[in-house]
Amino acid sequence: MPISLHDVFHAIANIRSEQELKQTLMDKIGEYFGVQRWGIHLIDSQSHNDPDTKSIPAVCLESNPIGQYVVERHAPTHEQLILTPEDWKDLCPRHDHGHVMTGPIVCDGRLIGTLNFARDKGNPPFNANDLADLSAICIHISTKLATLRTAPKTFPSLSSSPLTPREIQIAELVAQGLTNIEIAQRLWITQNSVKQALKRMFRKLGVSARAEMVAKLQDLLIHK
Repeated sequence: MPISLHDVFHAIANIRSEQELKQTLMDKIGEYFGVQRWGIHLIDSQSHNDPDTKSIPAVCLESNPIGQYVVERHAPTHEQLILTPEDWKDLCPRHDHGHVMTGPIVCDGRLIGTLNFARDKGNPPFNANDLADLSAICIHISTKLATLRTAPKTFPSLSSSPLTPREIQIAELVAQGLTNIEIAQRLWITQNSVKQALKRMFRKLGVSARAEMVAKLQDLLIHK
C-alpha cells in the first residue's frame, strides 16, 4: 500500500530523536517521493548522513542556484523552477541527479538544514504537487526539530537502568544528536572509548542502534 502524506506527518510526529529522523524517517519520505537518492543535512550541527544510507550530497549553498534559492527564500524548489534543462545538464551532468528537489528546515528564523532528493535520468521530473508536499513536510520537520532541541535530553532519574552514570551521560549526548567525535570532545575521552561504551550500552539494553537506545531510555522514563 502506497505511503500517504498523512503517513509521513504521523511518522514525523512520532520520532523521538534527531538520529531517528536521519536514519528512519528519511527512508519513509524518500519512498513517498519515489526517488532513487535522498538525504538530510543539518547545517548548524555539521552532521552528515551515514555513508551506508542512500543519500545525496548536501546542497552546495555557495555555487548551486538551487541551494541559493533555498537559502534566500527559505522555500523548497526543484531544478526546473530555476534552470532550463540544458543549463541543469551543464551544471550537474550526473546520471543519478537527473532531477533534484530541495527543501529547507528552519528554526528561529534560521536555515538549519535541507532535505534533498534526486531522481535518475529517465524518471519523471518533480512537479507542483511534489513541491507543495515537500513544503508541508518541511514545516512539520522544522517544528519537530525545534521541539526536540528544546526538550530536556537527560535521563537523571533512571535508577532502574543498567547503565552506569557515565554511560547515561553518553546516552544524553547521543540523544542531543552528537556524533562519537563530538561526544569524545565534550567528555575529554577518546573516540574509541565512546565507541566501546556504546557497544556495552547496546548490549545492556538489548538494542542495536543509537535511536533505538534513546527510545528505550525514554520509555524507561515514562514507565518508571
